[in-house]
Amino acid sequence: MGITGSKLEKALGDQFPEGERYFGLENFGNTCYCNSVLQALYFCVPFRDQVLEYGSHNKSVGENDENLLTCLAELFVQINYQKKKTGVIAPKRFVQRVKKQNELFRSYMHQDAHEFLNYLLNDLVDILEKEAKTSANGGTSQNSGIHQEKGANAVSNGYGNGGQTQPIVTWVHKLFQGTLTNETRCLCCETITARDETFLDLSLDIEQNSSITSCLRNFSSTETLNAEDKFFCDKCCSLQEAQKRMKIKVAPQILALHLKRFKYIEQLARYKKLSYRVVFPLELKLCNTADDAPGSEAEYSLFAVVVHVGTGPNHGHYVSLVKSHNHWLFFDDENVEIIDESAVQTFFGSTQEYSNSEHGYILFYERLDQVV
Repeated sequence: MGITGSKLEKALGDQFPEGERYFGLENFGNTCYCNSVLQALYFCVPFRDQVLEYGSHNKSVGENDENLLTCLAELFVQINYQKKKTGVIAPKRFVQRVKKQNELFRSYMHQDAHEFLNYLLNDLVDILEKEAKTSANGGTSQNSGIHQEKGANAVSNGYGNGGQTQPIVTWVHKLFQGTLTNETRCLCCETITARDETFLDLSLDIEQNSSITSCLRNFSSTETLNAEDKFFCDKCCSLQEAQKRMKIKVAPQILALHLKRFKYIEQLARYKKLSYRVVFPLELKLCNTADDAPGSEAEYSLFAVVVHVGTGPNHGHYVSLVKSHNHWLFFDDENVEIIDESAVQTFFGSTQEYSNSEHGYILFYERLDQVV
C-alpha cells in the first residue's frame, strides 16, 4: 500500500482504538466476491468475537480436522493479532478450502457474493451442529466453542420428547437467524393458518427509485389466492379464496438483506443487472413484524455494505464498505481507505435502468434494541 498505507495508518492512529486492525485481502484472480464478504463479517464484531474464540480453542488443527471454520478462525486471528494497524494479508488457506469443498467456486469465472455468503453461513452451521452432536453423545470434539451452546440448546440425545432431539442453536443462528411467519386467511371462514420458517438472510425484490423500507413492505404485502391458486382450508374442507402474507416473527440480531439486482430477461434469454436506485438508510426500523412478535419495531444500524461494480452477473467486481468505531472505510481487495459517511449514498444505485456504476448488493444491519 506504500505511501497510502502510511497515511492510512497515521489517520487510523488518530481516530481508531489501538487494538483494531484494517487489512486489505489479496485477490487470487477472481476472489473479490470472497474478500468483500469476509471484510463485512470481520467487522461484524459479535461474529468476529465468536470466530476468534473458536480459534483460541483450535490453535493446532491437523489437516484431517481442518474445515471452513478453522480456516476462517485462522484468518481472523492472523488479522487481529498483527503488530501493524494496516497492511495486506493473503487469505490463501481459506480460499483453497472453499474451492476444495465447493466446485462452484473453483472456476475463474465471476462468482456471486450472496451465494458465497449463503454457502459460508450454512457450512459454519453444519460444522457447529456436528460438533455439538459429537459433544452431546459423549464424544470428544477437538473443535470447541460448543460449551456456550449447552443448557437450553443442548442435544437431548434422543431421550425424552418421544425420542426426538431438540434443535441445536449455534452462535451463527443466534446472530443471523430470524423467523418468518406465513399467514393464510381463508376468506370464507376467516380462519388464519400460520406456518413459520427460519432465515439467515432476506432476499428482496427491488424497484426503480425505491427504498429498503418499501422493499420490506412489498416483501410482506398481502397476496390474494383465487382461481387456480385457491387455498385448501382445513376448516371448510374445500378449496377457498384466501389472502396470504409473509411477516417477520422473530427479528435477528444481524439482519442481512440481499437486493435481487440480477433478473432473468426472457427476451434476452439471460440475466441482466438492475441498476435501480434503492435507498438504504443508516438507521432502519423493521415495521413489517407479526402482531405477536417480541417488540413492535426492531431498530437497526447499518455497519457493512457489499457493493457490486459492473453491468451484469457474469462479470464485474465486488468491494465493501464497513463502519468501525463510528467511521466508514472502503475495502477494495488489497486497498483500504477512510471515507466520509456521506459517500455511502453514492452506492444507492442509478436513476437509469441499466448503468455501469457501483450498487449496494448485500446490506448488513446490527440490531440496537436487543430482545431478551
